[in-house]
Amino acid sequence: MLLIFIFASCASVKYGKHPKNEFRGVWVATVVNIDWPKDGNDSVEKQKEDFLRILDFYDNLNFNVLIVQIRTAGDAFYPSEMAPWSRFLTGIEGEPKERFEDPLRWMLEKTHEQGMQFHAWLNPYRATFDLDTTLLAETHDFYQHRDWMLKYGKKYYYNPGIPEVWKHLTQVVEEVVNHYDIDGVHFDDYFYPYKIEGETFNDSLAYAENALPDQDLEDWRRSNVDSLVKNIHLMIEKKKPWVRFGISPFGVWKNKSTDPNGSATRAGQTTYEDLYADPLLWMEEGWLDYIVPQAYWSMHYPAASHETIAHWWAEKSKNANLYMGNGPYKIRNNPDKAWKRKRELPKQLALARSLPEIRGNVFFSAKSLIDRHEDVARKLKRKFYGQPAAVPPMTRSEKRILLKPAIASLKQFNTRVEICVSHFDSVPRFIALYSLKDKADVHSKTLLKKGYIAANDAESCFTLELGRRQSKQSLGVAITNAYGNSSDLKVISLED
Repeated sequence: MLLIFIFASCASVKYGKHPKNEFRGVWVATVVNIDWPKDGNDSVEKQKEDFLRILDFYDNLNFNVLIVQIRTAGDAFYPSEMAPWSRFLTGIEGEPKERFEDPLRWMLEKTHEQGMQFHAWLNPYRATFDLDTTLLAETHDFYQHRDWMLKYGKKYYYNPGIPEVWKHLTQVVEEVVNHYDIDGVHFDDYFYPYKIEGETFNDSLAYAENALPDQDLEDWRRSNVDSLVKNIHLMIEKKKPWVRFGISPFGVWKNKSTDPNGSATRAGQTTYEDLYADPLLWMEEGWLDYIVPQAYWSMHYPAASHETIAHWWAEKSKNANLYMGNGPYKIRNNPDKAWKRKRELPKQLALARSLPEIRGNVFFSAKSLIDRHEDVARKLKRKFYGQPAAVPPMTRSEKRILLKPAIASLKQFNTRVEICVSHFDSVPRFIALYSLKDKADVHSKTLLKKGYIAANDAESCFTLELGRRQSKQSLGVAITNAYGNSSDLKVISLED
């Protein structure tokens, strides 16, 4: 018995208790059909079926956020006045998908129906995915603003050094924020492109025209990226301040070898020195709501260990929620032998839970665990994701005061219950309905249904199918406003 007690105690310390609030996200990559859709030429029915399969898989794992790529390279997965339809969605760039008039709205509705957040992931600076410009629509910025484009390697990029570019890209994001009830805007690690040996990113003309006196090239480039990030933040704050703005930078800011404040790593390229991005500044200035460093290496990888990077970010992050980016795509698919073991990813999640500054994780990418590595997925569900968790509140969530939900009506037909809930907030929010074993103990709850209440809906109704025992218990209702603040549990006795 003593050994059993010791083992149980160690397991508790290793994996931690199920947190009430934890960001559990997954990137759904659409560029070159990595995750979805599997083919732009697939039928609408096939594309919808494949998206719902991703959604159901991660909902079953009790994830609470999908980060879906809706702009891959100057294109759009939604009807846009600023970009052509993506060929990765429709098969031919610029041509709409018949009977799929607004894929983004459909994905939003389905994700919200599962009680999950939807973050719109846009790649700002990549203009093309290759050099074959014959694939581009006439409405693509490559043809509309040829002077904005720079060829580098095997792609074209928007030139970040031209002020009109970051103003235009801000308007691209604004179009999405204005038209859709998204929960977040998300950028990945592609700012200035990763460096290619022997090639020069030829922005010398823009530098000569726009740099400040005595401003060197590197600082000027970073200031260009800063301008985009700051203006996206200001636009969101003005339009819909409850929409979260998050960025997932490359995991290494600087190596300690070039800066004492850097991490004890030996990364070949770094976010600050090679991609000209300074996420530490963005957090310090309050321009981000969350940050997800991409630390796709194994726990003890010599050049850049996940453990070292996680500790470094935990020490450096401020003014924004910190989540770690994990790379399950490497499981049994990488020369690093650590990824051959089913314990590698769980060890990374255990590390995140052991550091209070880290409040969740994001997986790249969606297909990594679907129909593969079932042993790892089972372990994740058993040890980490057995219970639902709410998305952590925004760091500026104190701006909104959440009122309790009011029960408008309750009808019970044997084991079937219909409940209508009123609320007093003008922005979207989520709702959770629980079964309570003991109405005097709100901790005895079992989640029955998650839902979404759209903006300005005065009343929302939900139907629950209860088990015979649950139909004799009490119900609990809680709502979470758009900033992530949760109400107290409203207890309803079915016997009443």
